[in-house]
Amino acid sequence: MSAFLNPATVTAATAATAVDPACAEPLPVLGRDVTVPLVTGGEVTYAALDYAASAPALQRVWDDVAAYAPYYGSVHRGAGYLSQLSTDLFEQSRATVAEFLDCRPGDQVVFTRSTTDSLNLLAAALPAGCQVFVFETEHHASLLPWTNAQVTYLNAPRTPAQAVATLERALADRDPYGPALVCVTGASNVTGELWPVKELAAAAHAHGARIVLDAAQLAPHHPLSVGDLGVDWVAFSGHKLYAPFGSGVLAGRADWLQEAEPYLAGGGASRKVARREDGGVDVEWHTTAARHEAGSPNVIGVYSIASACRALKEAGFENLVARENRLIARVREGLADVPAVRVLSLFGDDAPRVGVISFVVDGWNSSHFAAALSAEYGIGVRDGLFCAHPLVRTLLGSEPQEPGECGAPEAAPGERSLNAIRVSFGAGTPDEHVERFLRAVKELVADGAKWQYRTEEGRCVPAV
Repeated sequence: MSAFLNPATVTAATAATAVDPACAEPLPVLGRDVTVPLVTGGEVTYAALDYAASAPALQRVWDDVAAYAPYYGSVHRGAGYLSQLSTDLFEQSRATVAEFLDCRPGDQVVFTRSTTDSLNLLAAALPAGCQVFVFETEHHASLLPWTNAQVTYLNAPRTPAQAVATLERALADRDPYGPALVCVTGASNVTGELWPVKELAAAAHAHGARIVLDAAQLAPHHPLSVGDLGVDWVAFSGHKLYAPFGSGVLAGRADWLQEAEPYLAGGGASRKVARREDGGVDVEWHTTAARHEAGSPNVIGVYSIASACRALKEAGFENLVARENRLIARVREGLADVPAVRVLSLFGDDAPRVGVISFVVDGWNSSHFAAALSAEYGIGVRDGLFCAHPLVRTLLGSEPQEPGECGAPEAAPGERSLNAIRVSFGAGTPDEHVERFLRAVKELVADGAKWQYRTEEGRCVPAV
């Protein structure tokens, strides 16, 4: 078999050694040399500071995918060499992800399309009468899938301890005999703040509930151990883990997944299918992860996730976290020097966080500010409510019924909007991108935009 099938030979694993974060280099990512035009003239290297939406592909991931691509084949049921090779690669990738997550014996790793898909899969697998507890601070992927359950939405806590106490009170009031599930983020996609996952898991289990961790923003930034955190399931997306090829993961306990009807009915999920005398069909479904992986899997997407997992582990999370913490401190320090800027936070300035920071600027419409960053400085950030409407509205002090939506608001440039600006970064972010962003913020606040802007189809764009 081709050498790239053995993960150890794709890129030789090296023992990570501690590196001074002041000297550490960003990991190579695609797009690092892309230039974009400026409305004021000329071009500049694009500063991708929207990692929380989708991180650029690691060069390592791209190289691994390119090496495999000529050997691509369908998995599990083909007798040909490429099919057998692809099957081995697919299942090795499952093992790699389980190791990356430090899964327990008996845990299943199910490949999905995204975090959203993973949580909807779990929602479809909930046992009858399940109660679900979820904080209003969650991303919509965690907030909305539980339509077939009795859902209790918990108010936004203002400290990690308050989060645990709020959950404990809610669980103490539930039906103690029925199944229950807690859904919580590991790191906020709005504030970047880390949540007390281990303590919340302990509280859930003490009250007979299970817990699923939305790790979409946590997995790319911090080491993640299912066993140490005590969570029952974890969900994350490849496109936030430097592997933007359309795959995600749901990993954890097998029992609810084995007992549920397949998420999708079709080939691959079924072991045996036979016609009955009455004209119907009898189906015996798989009890492995294949039960919820019907159809032809996204082999390239799955392999890219495994490649990213190996790359991050080999780079050493200790080094990655140290460098990112330096960038976080620099951004927060720089924004604090601009009185017109207010950084959004639930837990306060001292809360540990990942490289996700949202803010508003006095006198600026958020969409206008983001558009100016892009058009005049070549900086890509995000504006809006970040698919976390209740949380952003809480942080902005607005009423739940006030207008506002993902994307640009209806307010014109210069008018107040109920949206915010989010800057996010990670293992591939150069220092220059951060410094350019901070310089741009200061210049825009002090001098205003150099260009005129207008609203077009809900977006603030440069006026031609």
